[in-house]
Amino acid sequence: MSPQASSIFIISLLLGTTITASSNHWIMAWMGLEINTLAILPLISKSHHPRAIEAATKYFLTQATASTLVLFSSMTNAWSTGQWDITQLTHPMSCLILTSAVAMKLGLVPFHFWFPEVLQGSPITTGLLLSTLMKLPPITLLYMTSPSLNPTLLTTLAILSAAIGGWMGLNQTQIRKILAFSSISHLGWMVIIIIYNPKLTLLNFCLYTMMTATVFLILNTIKVLKLSTLMTAWTKIPSLNAMLLLTLLSLAGLPPLTGFLPKWLIIQELTKQDMAPAATLISLLSLLSLFFYLRLAYCTAITLPPHTTNHMKQWRTNKPANITIAMLTTMSIMLLPISPMIRTII
Repeated sequence: MSPQASSIFIISLLLGTTITASSNHWIMAWMGLEINTLAILPLISKSHHPRAIEAATKYFLTQATASTLVLFSSMTNAWSTGQWDITQLTHPMSCLILTSAVAMKLGLVPFHFWFPEVLQGSPITTGLLLSTLMKLPPITLLYMTSPSLNPTLLTTLAILSAAIGGWMGLNQTQIRKILAFSSISHLGWMVIIIIYNPKLTLLNFCLYTMMTATVFLILNTIKVLKLSTLMTAWTKIPSLNAMLLLTLLSLAGLPPLTGFLPKWLIIQELTKQDMAPAATLISLLSLLSLFFYLRLAYCTAITLPPHTTNHMKQWRTNKPANITIAMLTTMSIMLLPISPMIRTII
């Protein structure tokens, strides 16, 4: 794909995200979602591999269905209340349909089946966009309509997402699929708190975006897509592998790394809202995803391949340090000490 075409699609993605995030009218939000969907499709299928075409087809069908449901939900609400304002979603059926549509857009359980397959069929840079930027418009719709949504339904979706995201990631060998199930699990943490403290959801999303972007950019630099190749990639750029190890542990939510901060604040908020059982359950379910993060970390830096066959060690590259990766890695690891300042912001 030519640089001009890539830049047009990236600008369209940013435009669609901005339109959805800044709109008050349902039609404008729907238009932003459609621009996003149409702009990401060529980026998914640019390799012309059958798996990439399949991923683009699955993505298009799912997102088209979700956009139709968003339009249907807003029309039903406008029919009963005469309001097209996003924050005035009051009709119970519209709230239910919108929750289903946003869950489908995000890849929440039980509408999660498309996401690992699409991420596996996409190039790793497109996978980064799918896991981060493409989640922002649906999250902003949830943020704006959160006072009207059903708390029981959202809590159920969140706990199921944390459970399925952790459980289905256990047996994967493809790193992109592991990161897809990691995304589903993290979305569960974001959705469970959005009614009680929406700003905490946005903080969690920002930190998750930062850590996931770090992982994807490191994997793109060392050109690794499978666990078996990750085991021998430490010879390429050893310092980068050490950073990948720490970022994965941060994604797992281990203290004293950045990823511990949103989990700690969410558990604290749930306890304040008399939801201690839900907080306990989602904390226990995060142990499932901790297992595959530790597995990735173990393959990254601690073990050699346990095979009898000889593995050819890969040449160490002399690439200059990427300032973007350096900054993202630093923030993905070291933000916990300034958590009081972050707490005052939210």
